Amino acid sequence: MIHIIRWSVFVIGVMFFSFGITVAISVQHLGIHPWDVLNVALFERVGLSIGSWAIIISGLLIIVSWILDKRYIKLGTFFNAFLVGAFVDFFMWLDFLPKATYAWPDILIILTGIVIMGVGGGMYNAAGVGSGPRDGFMLSISDKLGSPIRRVRIITESLILLLGLILGGPVFLFTFIFTFIQSPLFQFSYHKIGGWIDLIEAGLKRQSSKSSA
Repeated sequence: MIHIIRWSVFVIGVMFFSFGITVAISVQHLGIHPWDVLNVALFERVGLSIGSWAIIISGLLIIVSWILDKRYIKLGTFFNAFLVGAFVDFFMWLDFLPKATYAWPDILIILTGIVIMGVGGGMYNAAGVGSGPRDGFMLSISDKLGSPIRRVRIITESLILLLGLILGGPVFLFTFIFTFIQSPLFQFSYHKIGGWIDLIEAGLKRQSSKSSA
C-alpha cells in the first residue's frame, strides 16, 4: 500500500513540476530557470521539442551520475527523466495557458509557475523513489569533489545558464531570482509531504503488526 502512495505522490509531483515549467515558459521573456533556458535554446537552434531536450539532457546526466555514484540513481530517476519532458510537451500541446501580454500580468503568471515548480519538486522528491536526474547529478559531483552541495549547484547552474545564453536562450530578471523563490517552497513541501508519508507508513506498519498478532 505504501508503495502505491509513494508512487502516486511522485507522479502527481512530477505533473505539478512539469506544469510549472510550462507556465514559466509561456512568459519566457521574463526569464526562466537555467536548465529550461538551455532546453529552450536547443529547441530554437536545433529543433525537436522542449520536452525532448529535457529528456535527452536528463539521460546524459543519469549516465554521468551512474558512473560517479550509483546511489542516487533509482527507478524514479528514470521515470522522472522521461515524464517531466513528456508532460511539458503535453501541456504545451494542449495550448490552454494565457499568452504573454508583455505587461504586469505576466509577472503573476511566472510567479505562479515558480510556486508550482517548487511545490511539485518537493513533492516528487518527498516520495522517496529516486532523485531527479539534475539533483542526482549535482549530489554525485558534490560527493566526488567533497564540495558543499550549494557550491556545486551554483557553479553547475551558472555554467548551464552561460551555455544557454550563448545559444540564445531566454535569460532575464526572473532567471536569477528563480532559486530564491523556488528553493524555500521546495524545502517546505519536501518536509511537509515527506512527514505525511512517514506518518501514513508508520500507521500502516502498526496496523499490519496488530493484524499479525
